Amino acid sequence: MSQLNLFDTSNDESKPVKIKNGEYIFVSQFFTKREADFYLERFSKSIVWKQEEMKMYGKTVKFPRLTAWYGDNDKPYSFSGITLQPHPWTRELLEIKNKIEPLSNEKFNSVLLNLYRDGSDSISWHTDAEKELGKNPVIVSVNFGAERTFQLRHVDTKERIDIFVTHGSLLIMMGELQHFWQHQVPKTKTLKTKRINLTFRAIK
Repeated sequence: MSQLNLFDTSNDESKPVKIKNGEYIFVSQFFTKREADFYLERFSKSIVWKQEEMKMYGKTVKFPRLTAWYGDNDKPYSFSGITLQPHPWTRELLEIKNKIEPLSNEKFNSVLLNLYRDGSDSISWHTDAEKELGKNPVIVSVNFGAERTFQLRHVDTKERIDIFVTHGSLLIMMGELQHFWQHQVPKTKTLKTKRINLTFRAIK
C-alpha cells in the first residue's frame, strides 16, 4: 500500500490532481485567516447542530460528531439509514456557496455540515455515492478550525492518499472518485480543539 503526502503549496493548487479513477483540487488557504476565523465562530453558534443516531448490529449508535443539513427546502438527504430535512440557507452559507461554485463548475443546492468537537470525533470509511447525487458527483469540502487528516483509499488497489485539511482550506472531489475511493477522517488522541467541515452537494 502506497501513501502520498499532498500538502504542497509550491504548485498551482487550483489545478486538478489526477489520480486513478478520479481527480481532486486541494487549496490549503482558500479563505483568509480572518474569513476562516469568522466562519468558525459564526457556525459554532448559529448552526442547528444535532447528534444523529443509526442502527448498527441491532443497536442504536450515536454518530461520533454533530451534523446539520442546510439547503433548498425540497432537497432532503438520506445516508446511513437516516433522512435529513434541510434548514434554510443562512447568509454565510450562501456567501461560501457563491464563492466556491465558479472554481468547482457546479451549482449546489445543499450542504452537509459536520462538527468534530475534538480528536475523538471522526467519520469512518465511506463514499458519497448516493443516487440523489447523480452519476459522478462533485463534492466540495471547506474546513474551519483544527487541522485534521483527510484520507482517501482506493477500493481495489488500497492505495491511500493523506491530505491535511487546514483552517480555511478547500477540497473538491470530482470525476469517478466517489465510486472508486472511500474517504474518512480518523480519530486522533492528542487533538483537543474543534473542526467544522462543510460539504456542498448538488442533489438531483
